[in-house]
Amino acid sequence: MAEQSHTQQGENVLATTRERVYDVVIVGGGQSALAVAYFLRRTSLSVVLLDSGYAPGGAWVHGWDSLRLFFPAQWSSLPGWGMPSVEGYPTRDDIVGYLTEYEKRYDFSIERPVFAANIRRDGDGFVAHADQGVWRARAVISATGTWSHPYVPAYPNRSSYVGLQMHSAHYRNAAPFADKEVLVVGGGNSGAQILAEVSHVAKTTWVTQTEPIFLPDEEDGRVLF
Repeated sequence: MAEQSHTQQGENVLATTRERVYDVVIVGGGQSALAVAYFLRRTSLSVVLLDSGYAPGGAWVHGWDSLRLFFPAQWSSLPGWGMPSVEGYPTRDDIVGYLTEYEKRYDFSIERPVFAANIRRDGDGFVAHADQGVWRARAVISATGTWSHPYVPAYPNRSSYVGLQMHSAHYRNAAPFADKEVLVVGGGNSGAQILAEVSHVAKTTWVTQTEPIFLPDEEDGRVLF
């Protein structure tokens, strides 16, 4: 296959094979993908992002209703353009809005919704097979995150338990747990924030592999968490 010039920016579609050719394909559309795209746009390389989402925001679009960052906006920016200041900690919707404007500001080439089902090496490059076609590239960067494949640990008699079982990736709010006994498993930020919310409406127990470490909210005059 003949190599396309950078001036074509990878947008030509080969009539016979429907293969789109780029220097770099980034699989994903969240903050990691956008940060990589920001630095690559400083080069002469042709770059495209393949995002399985229907709209900007990455996994933040699917976050629970009360989800907030645990850093203030000024410490949570992507490269190049700072997150607009908000009162307190940025909410899920603040972050989705920021990522949406970030895409527009730097005019990234983004295809969505595109689900990349298979990526294989082909000679000196790669071929990405997706539900919307085929992309050929010299390099492929995976920035898909973990939201679409949440890890649910196995435990004895799990299939026989008739109560509600939910991964944090699918949690929206505490309403389904009102007046129930709830076990929250996991000592990360998601577990801690969900526990804090659910504990207001339910009897909760928190299980973690190690004792949680709570960092100070302020250190040397700066609010950290």
